[in-house]
Amino acid sequence: MINHINDSGSAADSAAIIQKAIEVLKIEADGIINLIDRIDENFSKMVELICNSGGRTIISGIGKSGIIGRKIVATLNSTGTRSLFLHPVEAMHGDLGQVTADDIFMALSKSGETDELNILLPSIRRIGCKIIAFTADKRSSLAIHSDITIDVAVDCEACPMGLAPTASTTALLAMGDALAVVLLEKKQFKSSDFKLYHPGGALGQRLAARIKDIMISPKSQLFVSEGTPMTEAVMAIDRGRLGAVLVVNRRNKLSGIITDGDIRRMVVSGRPIADLAVEDVMTKNPKTQEQNAPTYDALYIMERHQITVLPIVNSGGEVKGILHLHDILGKGAFKFNGT
Repeated sequence: MINHINDSGSAADSAAIIQKAIEVLKIEADGIINLIDRIDENFSKMVELICNSGGRTIISGIGKSGIIGRKIVATLNSTGTRSLFLHPVEAMHGDLGQVTADDIFMALSKSGETDELNILLPSIRRIGCKIIAFTADKRSSLAIHSDITIDVAVDCEACPMGLAPTASTTALLAMGDALAVVLLEKKQFKSSDFKLYHPGGALGQRLAARIKDIMISPKSQLFVSEGTPMTEAVMAIDRGRLGAVLVVNRRNKLSGIITDGDIRRMVVSGRPIADLAVEDVMTKNPKTQEQNAPTYDALYIMERHQITVLPIVNSGGEVKGILHLHDILGKGAFKFNGT
């Protein structure tokens, strides 16, 4: 039966509960903050080692460290670093066969003296793996037998007896997140890559949509014909509020695109706008995408070529719409056409 707080002492008990919870959070927050001073060349070497590896990052640990290890594996996999969790006991009974010389072995242990984990190290070394240790003791057996040691020590646990891993596992988790994010940026992981591993969620919904579902359909202010004076094209860009206008021929096929950047370059060149037609300024043969393609294909083109507006055409080159980066990533509430 659950014992409820008596009404007579509820106020005092509630205050004590709140105060204790605050203390726990402060201890765990301090544990993470103190890691900042422990980020050194070893962290950088670890990142380079993983990036240059042709294999996977194999993470292993026992107990709470093992649970954190599984979470780090999940984060690494979802952000472009192939990873696998290897239970030390199962490894000694056949699962070690999953490990190859191209892999990086990452061992998680607060004490660095976890027998089930350390007994694996000679076998891992014989396979040819580099070993990274996440430990609170840089003089431990694990640290001594590792190529790189990452210090994840905390001053104290939030547990008043100092027994239950609390601040230490939080620090370990935070260091794993730091590694994942640095690797993500180092590998230039894109939103389009994210879609491949995260087909659900709001961003996933946008990226999985067909371009025709979110593009801006043809409107007069977004298109001008060949031969149009540049003065009119500038007014069309202003009306459309997309920073671009498409130039089409008589058959409604794309001839080019004029962007704010093209206009800036025109002004800098000193060319008089009144004497120019759209053909004199437009970018010919711009990057395009077909309307039935998935949106993440359009995003990939935009990111690769550093553009924010993409003409949308059909298989015959006829203009069907225009897509802005904001339509993909969302600007305010996101809605598909017609919903």
